[in-house]
Amino acid sequence: METLSYLATGFGVALNPTNLLLAALGSVIGTMVGVLPGLGPINAVAMLVPVVFALGLPPESSLILMAAIYIGSEYGGRISAILLNVPGEASAVMTALEGYPLAREGRAGIALSLSAWTSFVGSAIATIGIVIAAPLLAKWALAFGPTEYVGLMVFAFACLTGLLTDSPVKALLAIMIGLGISTIGIDANSGVYRYTFGSPNLVDGVQFATVVIGLFAISELLIMLEGIRGGAASRIEQMGKPLFSWADLTFTNMATLRGSIIGFLVGILPGAGGTVASALAYTTEKRVVERRGTADSRFGRGDLRGLASVEAANNSASNSNFIPMLTLGIPSSGTTAVMLGVLTLYNLTPGPALFNSQPTLVWGLIASLFIGNVILLAINIPLVGIFARLLSVPAWFLVPFIVVVSAIGVYSGKSTTFDLVLMVALGVGAYLLRRQGVPMAPLILGLVLGKILEQNLRRSLSLSGGDITVLWWSPISVTLWTLAIVVLLVPLIVPRIARRRNANAIEAD
Repeated sequence: METLSYLATGFGVALNPTNLLLAALGSVIGTMVGVLPGLGPINAVAMLVPVVFALGLPPESSLILMAAIYIGSEYGGRISAILLNVPGEASAVMTALEGYPLAREGRAGIALSLSAWTSFVGSAIATIGIVIAAPLLAKWALAFGPTEYVGLMVFAFACLTGLLTDSPVKALLAIMIGLGISTIGIDANSGVYRYTFGSPNLVDGVQFATVVIGLFAISELLIMLEGIRGGAASRIEQMGKPLFSWADLTFTNMATLRGSIIGFLVGILPGAGGTVASALAYTTEKRVVERRGTADSRFGRGDLRGLASVEAANNSASNSNFIPMLTLGIPSSGTTAVMLGVLTLYNLTPGPALFNSQPTLVWGLIASLFIGNVILLAINIPLVGIFARLLSVPAWFLVPFIVVVSAIGVYSGKSTTFDLVLMVALGVGAYLLRRQGVPMAPLILGLVLGKILEQNLRRSLSLSGGDITVLWWSPISVTLWTLAIVVLLVPLIVPRIARRRNANAIEAD
């Protein structure tokens, strides 16, 4: 009953006219961002960081707007994947596998409307899961002290390097760069200047907005400009039937449910997001169908069950991503890492205490997820044709627009040209790193969690008189360190075991 009471309070916050308008605006912007290949929610949210402060929005309104953009982009990412075979988001890569063949068969309307519905179902199930699981996890997490938090940070970094990418070393490099950037500026404890190189502009550290816009928006623009020479993909013009049938719905019900559950569970893990969830849901659904017989299997040629499971999974994961962010202060994706950074800019400490200290913010955000999903379903089914026209926005308009918005956002922070130069330098550096396959999400996670890790490490060592073994004294700490080691080692060991088994099987044959 206490949870329902808090949820009712949250709906009171989310249904405030201003917040309702921001949720609707964020849903539309998010869908547009998702439609445009390469732009991504993290770039949109990063560009909004200085804007929300310039508008003087309270923290709950800022988070509602950013959350609507985040989940809206998951809806929008499917449109370009289905119509162009160009995923707007990494999590929509699996959508293209089944969606584009369906569109080429003249069933684009069915694919778009069905994917919108399954996205809604996946999001709704995950949001209900947040209402049930998040308060319980937050109460449990109150047992965390500084040593447990150090273990938790290490576990989060291990999840990113072990689960999120195929290149753990590059992910680790990105984390170290992020941690390095977080140490720039004056040390709050000792007053020592760290990595300022005598520049007064770096005494207060690097602006969060400057870093995220440089790393994501500017580097993305450089990659976009580089990719323009690749030519345009073949576009589907015939939409076919605009809406799925009752038979299509019943045919995909179980696939949608399985995808939603997989997405919810994967989204809870720090470091894993919609991309991992959609890939896992797709392979699971394919195995389930093939085990029942391959007679009606059309995987790879346009199977509605594959499309439904993937869309349910990536939207479910994007919603359950908020559980570790709200309860433990650990972001599960680059976008939630930026949102976590926004919380710290409001002088709010993310973590379990947030549920008690800021109930209107937390429950207002959760309630807004319900409202945002209804808005997204309402605009995505009837207005999908309009959003699809965004695919024809020319690069000569889009690129300068993003540059101008980014520059205004960064300059509005300190009103110094130094930040503009730094933004471009970071963008060029991020572009070169991405060309080498270094992911940016671990970097921003290292930046956001760096100060929290440093503070808790210092407290732990102060309490123990400098004894570093305090970090693994408590059972929770030992569990987290053990899980971190397991997460790091499993991706290295399992493929070797599989290769050895295959080699043995070939020799036996």
